[in-house]
Amino acid sequence: MTTTPAPAPPRAATTTGPAIELAGITRHFGTGSKLVRAVDGIDLTIGRGEIVALLGPNGAGKTTTLDMLLGLSTPDTGQVQVLGSPARRAVASGRIAAVLQTGGLLPDLTVAETVQVIAGLHGAKPRIDDVMQLAGLTDIARRRVGKCSGGEQQRVKFALALLPDPDVLVLDEPTAGMDVKARRRFWNTMRESADAGRTVVFATHYLEEAEQFARRTVVMDRGRIVADGETAHLRAALGGRTVSATVPDTDARSTIADELRRAGADEVRVDGTRLTARTTASDELAAQLLAAGATDLEITAPTLESAFTDLTED
Repeated sequence: MTTTPAPAPPRAATTTGPAIELAGITRHFGTGSKLVRAVDGIDLTIGRGEIVALLGPNGAGKTTTLDMLLGLSTPDTGQVQVLGSPARRAVASGRIAAVLQTGGLLPDLTVAETVQVIAGLHGAKPRIDDVMQLAGLTDIARRRVGKCSGGEQQRVKFALALLPDPDVLVLDEPTAGMDVKARRRFWNTMRESADAGRTVVFATHYLEEAEQFARRTVVMDRGRIVADGETAHLRAALGGRTVSATVPDTDARSTIADELRRAGADEVRVDGTRLTARTTASDELAAQLLAAGATDLEITAPTLESAFTDLTED
């Protein structure tokens, strides 16, 4: 869904500076004992062409942050800049667009008619065919929107967001209702968009989506950013890898387990002949286990889910 009903004026050909700048933004609701600090002082800079996942539990402040980024609300304090302009100006010029969970489509129009109407508002009729193809809507162009599945309607919203050819795309649970094939195609399109210079910011509850498709992950909790970094580094920084092997020799198994505990390794367990430990020195432990006659060696990298849980739990 796009966030502007007006035709987009010509865009300035600026290519320098960050795509998004949030400086000291806060957003509070209520007063006194009922005061809710939905966003409690956020500083965030996102460069052009980045794919950034915004993660956090319910109530973390993700949606409130996205609303301010889209000019749907204003921060109590701080400043929001999109491509060097205030958020609402960027929205009005078509330089930022969004696919949101909220907001409906007219059920009696066909998919093609829906895209054509919004294209007319943006002066973007020459882009209709390309957008329909990118969103995977060509085969269902004559279907009424009310007959489309939830995932198909998300693809229609995606097409509408692409019509003004925005520099920044904001996605709130964009693949909700899509099947696996449609989700994979959607994210392949997002990768191509980022490679071409478009900035993509998405909030999701699918941690595997952030792990597979986001080059950078920002984790929010209680209105604040609690982690921000490359997705792979964020995942790896929280606890190393889990090493597991079958060690038939009882003495060797006990000796290695004791050494790991003294060295401060996490989650050292012995289940029968199976030894498991989480360590940042996985290669060294694997070599030690193999030298002790271990079999069925497994080394597992930490998941983003485990990192997310560690970062947001009390």
